[in-house]
Amino acid sequence: MHLFIPAKKSWFLRSIILCFITLQHLGVKSQSLYFPPITGTAWESIDPTTLGWCQPQIDSLYNYLEGKNSKAFILLKDGKIVLEKYFGTFTQDSSWYWASAGKTLTAFCVGIAQQQGSLKINEPSNKYLGKGWSSLTKSQEDSITIWNHLTMTTGLDDAVSNLDCTDPSCLTYIAKPGTRWSYHNAPYTLLDKVIETSTGKSLNPFIAQNISTKTGIKGLFVPLGYNNVFFSTPRNMAKFGLLLLAKGTWNGNKILDDTQYFKQQTNSSQSLNKSYGYLTWLNGKPSFMLPTLQYQFPGSICINAPNDMVAALGKNGQIINVVPSINLVFIRMGNAPDNNPASAISVALNDDIWKYIKQLSCNSNSGDELDNATTTNVHLYPNPTSGNQLLTVAVPQRWLSQSHSETPLKLQITDTKGSVLFTQTFSHCEKEITLSLPQLTPGTYWVSIGNNDIPLHTKPLCVIP
Repeated sequence: MHLFIPAKKSWFLRSIILCFITLQHLGVKSQSLYFPPITGTAWESIDPTTLGWCQPQIDSLYNYLEGKNSKAFILLKDGKIVLEKYFGTFTQDSSWYWASAGKTLTAFCVGIAQQQGSLKINEPSNKYLGKGWSSLTKSQEDSITIWNHLTMTTGLDDAVSNLDCTDPSCLTYIAKPGTRWSYHNAPYTLLDKVIETSTGKSLNPFIAQNISTKTGIKGLFVPLGYNNVFFSTPRNMAKFGLLLLAKGTWNGNKILDDTQYFKQQTNSSQSLNKSYGYLTWLNGKPSFMLPTLQYQFPGSICINAPNDMVAALGKNGQIINVVPSINLVFIRMGNAPDNNPASAISVALNDDIWKYIKQLSCNSNSGDELDNATTTNVHLYPNPTSGNQLLTVAVPQRWLSQSHSETPLKLQITDTKGSVLFTQTFSHCEKEITLSLPQLTPGTYWVSIGNNDIPLHTKPLCVIP
């Protein structure tokens, strides 16, 4: 099984080259940040041509987004709007839900509450939730801290029928806090009550006082069943991305002045899932985990994005991406892009959007250049996938140039016991093939590809419900 894991040095070199090429194709160097006025609709813009971006490539990005059921897309460079596009009847003033992208906003609010002295994240959460907020014993409940809620490490069982349920009967013990990472919605939602109890203000008034009046970021958390879901316009979503880019400062006004907390929110918060901070996703880490799965995938969660990207990701492709190295922010709002499971949608969609962003340069030929320079393995996407959809397999460009025989490449999908479930051959001239997967039950499989000229390469394929 070790074959699919790249060597440490190869992974590091690949990451450096990938980041370098990405920066080259994104254009000009970063400048000081611009912040739009707190009131009104004015927002300075940048002509994409000044970045060396061409309209045909921009149109390709927009066509892709439209085909993926997008409603809004905004890209900021140095705080100014470079791209802004709305689809269908959706407009600049339309409101949409953030889904789990709102988790990052909640984590930001916890940081403000700690900064104000209302709470400490290493305190037991039952100090604010009250005794008996779960079905755990007193000692088990006492050991869960606010930090555990922020990092998805409460140890609460995620095999319950409703992951959103915050009733004590739904919150049961499975592991010692801090020893198991599990994307569990209910422990996150309970942070709303932690903020309310500790500060004396429910979430919406707290945000209005501490964020909205100082930045112009407006929106509302709306109760939907057990969940509390944030709604805003696209520009307000982009403003929050800009606030993250500025490390919690808005035009010189310090909103989250606890630099240590912000650093912890946007860096690996624990060793179980290195691609997760405080309710925030991180790129460029050696491995990542995904919702509903107890499996560590090797490599970055978004291979086409710069390594320093941090992200807020939500159901059906609600996305905020922040890249400090190039002062870039983009947001996407919309419906589910395909019939994919919601837990995997934002990850796959996010990576695909970066493929188009990297091609925006008028002289961009980055597809082949990036492939030649950095690819040492096959690429599978979407991965994770559902068991009844198309799977695209991309092979390195250098494979095609070095294979001189007529021997076709052979692809096999096997289960963890080694049983072959699917086989297909294709010409060594084909850079990509799209497979119609057989019906696969949820689990981990192995995709192997090679021939007499090309050594066998194996990649994990994760199938989710």
